[in-house]
Order: sequence, then C-alpha cells, then structure tokens
Amino acid sequence: MVRTFGYLIRTMRPRQWLKNVFVFAPLIFDVKLFDPLYLGRTVAGFVLLCLTSGAIYVINDLVDAEKDRQHPRKRNRPIAAGLLSPAAAAAAAVLIPLISLTAGFALDVVFGGILTAYFLLQVAYSFVLKNIVIIDVMVIASGFVLRVAAGVPLVEAERFSPWMYVCMALLALFIGFNKRRSEMILLKENAEAHRESLQEYTLPLLDQIITIVTGAVLVAYALYTFFAPNLPPNHLMMLTIPFVLYSIFRYMYLVHVKGMGGEPEEIVLCDRPLQAGVVSWGLAVVLIMYCFRQ
Repeated sequence: MVRTFGYLIRTMRPRQWLKNVFVFAPLIFDVKLFDPLYLGRTVAGFVLLCLTSGAIYVINDLVDAEKDRQHPRKRNRPIAAGLLSPAAAAAAAVLIPLISLTAGFALDVVFGGILTAYFLLQVAYSFVLKNIVIIDVMVIASGFVLRVAAGVPLVEAERFSPWMYVCMALLALFIGFNKRRSEMILLKENAEAHRESLQEYTLPLLDQIITIVTGAVLVAYALYTFFAPNLPPNHLMMLTIPFVLYSIFRYMYLVHVKGMGGEPEEIVLCDRPLQAGVVSWGLAVVLIMYCFRQ
C-alpha cells in the first residue's frame, strides 16, 4: 500500500505543480498579497489545482502507457514501468477529481467552475487534442491562462488587468513550442511513434513560430508595464523589463544550446541563472506594486 501510494504521488508529478503558482498572480497584482483572508483562499486554490492537475497526469499516463515505453525518459514512469497498476491509477483518477472539484465549488463557485473547465480541457487534451498539430500547444497555453483566471475570484480582484492574460498566454506558447522542439530533437526518428502531432512539426517551422512568439511576449509585456490600468502611475514597472528579457533569452539559450526544454520545470528548478532572473523580477514587481504606488 505504501509503495502504491508512493508510485501514485510520482505519477501525479509534484515537480510540475510548480506551474500552478500562476494562481497567485491576481493576489500579487491586485495588491492583496498580505491580506490573510485572500492569501489563505489562494493557497487553498493552489492545493486544489495541484490535486486536479495531478489527477490529469495520472489520466495522461494511463492513456499514453504504451507510447511512454518507447520514450527514453518517460518509460520510467510508474505506470509505463509496471510499478503502478492501471486499476489503482484509474481509481485515483476518478476519486481525486471528485474531491478536488467538490472542494473547489465549496471554496468559491466561480473558482469551482474554472477548475472544472480546466479539468475537462485537460482530459480532452489527453484523449484527443494533444494529437492535433498547433492545437496541442494552444491547449497547453489555455491551461496556464485558466490557472491565472482561477485566482481572480479567490481574491475578488478589482485591479487585475486583462493584459496579464495576454502575457500569460504568449509565455505559455513560448514554453510549449520550445518543448515540442526539444521532443523532436530528443526522440529523432521515434518522434512520430511517441506523439502523433510531432509528425506534423518540423524544426524550421518550430523555430519560426518560436521567433514570432518570443517577440510577441516581449512586446506584450513591455506594453503591459506602460498601459495596464492597475499599475502604479509612475511607470516604474518598466524597470522589470530587463529581468523578463534576460529570463526569456536564458531559457532560449538552455533549449537551443544546452538541449534542454523537454521538461520545462526541470529548467526552472535546476538552472541558477534563470532562477536569479525570475526571482529578481518577482522581487522587483512586489517592491514596485507595494512600496512605490504613488
């Protein structure tokens, strides 16, 4: 039982729960970070997102077990490796969403609706949408946008700018297409056998898309720092642009030169310079939003 539980936790991929921190964006940018009520609600929302996304990873691994066995890294996942029985995984895939979605509606009705939409979208991705070229990455990006949107009702946001949704969508597209590029390089001639959509991509196409998306995310963020209505009127937020530039360029360096990017969370958790760029951006945002609003 203990081993089964351990393998289940591994299948739920706790390292990828890092993506759910975007639910805190409305809390920070609506200047409510130090409000105990809204902070507590957002932390609760984060936990429910982690449980829901963990269940989705279990579903995804059940669906992809055979294909994962052909992947040099994914073949070690508990279901693909035969360490976690499909029956136990299927039971968890049903029970965990029932608990997390019910708790989501109890926390906030709108949050519960967004959490349900996120779950259904990701289930559709696991079964169908991940095999459709371009749509596969757009669905991933939609998941990130929904994470941000989920935080809005939890803090009863009054000053949260729609610009943040645009920046989040473009950033997620940037990460998603870089991940597809890394998968193609890693899998080489076996790419098509692992993911059907990969047979429709080519490296030149992905490089062009990444170039477009990179420029778009940088321009969108720069415009956000100047024109978002919720920001301090002194335009100090523009001082955070260099941190975003560095972090984006560092990520591209790691993908294109160091051959990373197949698992984006590993880049964030392992690369110290990238961490420094992201943390510096976060500290600068909090300082500007909370100390220099006039």
